[in-house]
Amino acid sequence: MVTTLTSREFNHDTSGAKKAASHGPVFITDRGRPAHVLLTIEDYLRLTGGHMSLAEALAQADTDFDFDPPPVAGGIFKSADLD
Repeated sequence: MVTTLTSREFNHDTSGAKKAASHGPVFITDRGRPAHVLLTIEDYLRLTGGHMSLAEALAQADTDFDFDPPPVAGGIFKSADLD
C-alpha cells in the first residue's frame, strides 16, 4: 500500500507516517510534487541489495560501538623538521 502525505501532514503526524511506512512506501510531497520517500530499514536494505555505508550504519539510533584505541606512543604532536 502506498501512502502520500504533504510535508505539513508529515510534520504534524510523524509517528503516523512511520506506521504507514510499515505497510509500504510513504511519499512526502512538497508543493504538490513528490519530494521524499519514507521506507522501513528492511525495505531500504532490500532495495539497495542489503548494503549500507559506514556512515549509514553509524547513523542508526540503536547502534552502540565499543571503541577503546590504544594510546599513541610518544604523543600525537611532533616538532616540525625544517632541515
